[in-house]
Amino acid sequence: MTDQVSDEAQVIPLRSGPACPPDPAPREPLWRDLVGEVLRRERLAQERTLREVAEEARISLPYLSEIERGRKEASSEVLAAAARALGLGLGDLLSRTHGELTRHTGARRRPAGALGRHQGRRYDGLCLAA
Repeated sequence: MTDQVSDEAQVIPLRSGPACPPDPAPREPLWRDLVGEVLRRERLAQERTLREVAEEARISLPYLSEIERGRKEASSEVLAAAARALGLGLGDLLSRTHGELTRHTGARRRPAGALGRHQGRRYDGLCLAA
């Protein structure tokens, strides 16, 4: 008996279906990214530099830059100082950020049956947890 060895590899598929997995659901925006967008947009609308706003808010320029770029999670005190330096209250900043969140996620609503434990109740407010 002689065994012949083939030079060809046998391909065994691991699973059936498309070669590429489907695109994952879009990533939820991070709060820090949205806060940074709002701060930067307001600062640029006022034609002010990072240095001017950082000095008035008494925040280091690199730290304010990182907040605007969504790299740092700022405390409520720091956010309030940055908002005041731009002529806003903390509530104004949070309200504008909530608007951005709604704009970014508005197209992705939960299906009607996916309300979870608060089923049947609608909540349109802003809720933050620390």
